[in-house]
Amino acid sequence: MAESHIATEHAASHPALQHHFENMEQQREAGALGMWVFLVTEIMFFGGMFLAYTLYRTKFPLEFASASNHLSLAMGTINTGVLIFSSFTMAFAVYSAQTGKQRAQVVSLVLTILLGLTFLGIKAVEYYDKYRDSLIPGRLFPGRPFNPAGVHLLPGADPRHVEMFYWIYFAMTGMHAVHMIIGVGVLSVITFFAARGRYGPEYHNPVEITGLYWHFVDIIWIFLFPLLYLLGRHLEHGG
Repeated sequence: MAESHIATEHAASHPALQHHFENMEQQREAGALGMWVFLVTEIMFFGGMFLAYTLYRTKFPLEFASASNHLSLAMGTINTGVLIFSSFTMAFAVYSAQTGKQRAQVVSLVLTILLGLTFLGIKAVEYYDKYRDSLIPGRLFPGRPFNPAGVHLLPGADPRHVEMFYWIYFAMTGMHAVHMIIGVGVLSVITFFAARGRYGPEYHNPVEITGLYWHFVDIIWIFLFPLLYLLGRHLEHGG
């Protein structure tokens, strides 16, 4: 009984405990709740994009399938594998923080950052390919207006409507990339403090809620990949 009381007093006096919380557990629960509320707003934000995708795909099915088939399936698949593995390293970083394994925690966080940067690098290559093929929608680059000539159109597809797919593609993957950049930035700060021994069994909330954010961003890509990259490939091969 006395040991339990001493442990409670020790937790309550932790230097990371903010003044408006009674103990570390209450602070941890409040932080997790705040992140979940934020993620709900993110779901609504991306939900609008998914709705736009659904409406325009229904309106221009052949054009969307034709444009989707022009994306690099290999790069999309590699990036999917990269993000799935990054979720594992992020989860292991959280576990390591909870169990007080500082070295494993730092290594896992660094691996997660490297995987995130790998994803962004591959995505940058994809974007450059679209620029080279004149598939950037609108008139951002006056010397390279949108030109769907390089897209293999399915029978009955209207080239005038192919651009709509790329508007949605860049909007969805662009916003996802922004979230990835933010995640890498936050992880860099977390890694800095983890290397200095700030996080352990008593205080690991920043690692935990950053993990929730990272998993959310990964899950968004799990939905984007089949919708953008796999759409209509059976039509391309006459299936």
